[in-house]
Amino acid sequence: MHLVNRLAIILLSVALFTSCGNNAKTSSAEKRDAKGGVKYGGVFRYNEVEYLKTLYPQGVTEVTGHRITNQIYEGLVYFNQKDLTVEPLLAKSWDVDSTATVYTFHLRTGVVFHDDACFPDGKGRVMTAKDFAYDFNLLCTPDAKNQGFSFYRDIIKGAAVLYTAREKKQHDADESAALGVKALDDSTFQITLVKPYADFLNRLGLPFAAVFPHEAIEKYKGEILYHTVGTGPFVLKALKADEAVVMARNEKYWGKDEFGNQLPYLDGIKISFIKEDKTEMLELAKGNLEMKYRLPFSMIDQILDEQKNLKGEYKKFQLQIVPEYATQFYGFLVPDKIFKDKNVRLAFNHALDRVKIADYTAKGEGVPAMYGFAPLGMPGYDNAQVNGYTFDVKKAKEYLAKAGYPDGKGFPKITLEINSGGGRNQDVAEAIKTMLTDNLNIEIELTQVIWAQHTNNVETGKTNFWRFGWVADYPDPNNFFALFYGKNVPATMEESAYANPTRYKNKDYDFLYEKSLVTTNAAERNKIYAQLDQMIVDDAPVLLIYYSMNRRLLQPYVRNYPNNGMEYRNFREVWLDK
Repeated sequence: MHLVNRLAIILLSVALFTSCGNNAKTSSAEKRDAKGGVKYGGVFRYNEVEYLKTLYPQGVTEVTGHRITNQIYEGLVYFNQKDLTVEPLLAKSWDVDSTATVYTFHLRTGVVFHDDACFPDGKGRVMTAKDFAYDFNLLCTPDAKNQGFSFYRDIIKGAAVLYTAREKKQHDADESAALGVKALDDSTFQITLVKPYADFLNRLGLPFAAVFPHEAIEKYKGEILYHTVGTGPFVLKALKADEAVVMARNEKYWGKDEFGNQLPYLDGIKISFIKEDKTEMLELAKGNLEMKYRLPFSMIDQILDEQKNLKGEYKKFQLQIVPEYATQFYGFLVPDKIFKDKNVRLAFNHALDRVKIADYTAKGEGVPAMYGFAPLGMPGYDNAQVNGYTFDVKKAKEYLAKAGYPDGKGFPKITLEINSGGGRNQDVAEAIKTMLTDNLNIEIELTQVIWAQHTNNVETGKTNFWRFGWVADYPDPNNFFALFYGKNVPATMEESAYANPTRYKNKDYDFLYEKSLVTTNAAERNKIYAQLDQMIVDDAPVLLIYYSMNRRLLQPYVRNYPNNGMEYRNFREVWLDK
């Protein structure tokens, strides 16, 4: 983004803050009446601890960027914010043929892209099926910006062949034509799969499958990482690194609610990047934020009573609690000279008192990871089928001795890398560092790195022991087990391993994982998932810590903003009753 443009949108954002955030001026949306008792207007303000890496849909790999792109871009389907079921979005309906491999999507007509300089006269044009065909074709292109291909590689017909050919720079028109995506006409888009896949529609709900115009790619090239042109309910107005992201209401948005009101209701969204939990809580108390996601460990006793109800000054807020489809863990770089020995990885896992961490360090914000990698509450999945790790110092020392380090002797000093931001991640890291040091007699150094650098270090193998959390992209255990699929490991360490950062490989695991993809019977698929989960426990490519609980506070006037296990956010029908 050019400096002049950046300064212009920052100035524009100041106007938005003033008119909407402080009620100094009534916006056009606030002047309109809404049917059904809904109120237009206002800015929803919330905080993220870490700044985003990119807003390019095919490159979004972390939650901050994911939550923002959900408001700006749209795909064929989306997830219901309340129960996470797949619902129509830009596809108003679809048909599936008798083989369950050909999906024909009937698109909404008259949907326009956001106004942008990439279009003639700066006016957004109508979205068509050709845009989806272009975007899925682009997804099959080797590119550092492209992080989503692995989710569709072995699923969409011809995708793997086309990607490989382009990688070798040997592709031709025939291979592009063989890709199983086709615009049948302006409002009909068809996808052909290799085989039936049970979770295919879930994958279409990811940012990677969102639609954007080819004009934006052609005009902005590398700047597309931060220059957004979507069809969503909000338009990006400002990006100021580590300070703020501002989105404004899309006045041309196609969506309407059940009463016929045009969506969205909000004038805008403002995201801040306060690093400290206590400061963020203070901003909530002062009325400067509409939401606090996750409660500070150090303040939980002040906020909740013994029955986990709000107390004192916090009673005025709305408390939302659901089990989160998220697993907190530390990853091992499996090919590393230290961690390639499974005995070392098992020693670390048995040396950890997860109950103590969940109950005392995390103050109930997590549930001990006593089973496998998949979190609690995933639809249809029974975690109890998996035999997890026990806290057993004797067993931990035995595993370390098997690896050639009796009582920790000769074990090299290692570094645990976590992302910066302090708060909960640092508290947990300090507790785990102490447990591993005391129980295994080893030396661990703790280092904090900003999020963008941390994820780059992890994905390119520059750190061998690191903190991560995996929050579900879609509500199926497959989303967790894909993280250990061997075919997602790149050929060299220099290439990004976003889709399998531990670089774990196991042919038996890959065979079962591929079998799970084509098993359409839910009960049978969940049995396979349990086998995959047990393999992860037995091979220990990660140090499991806890399954997250999703607790957040909302201002009393926030309406129609349900919580869910993915912390999936869609603001198009959120409104403020002020």
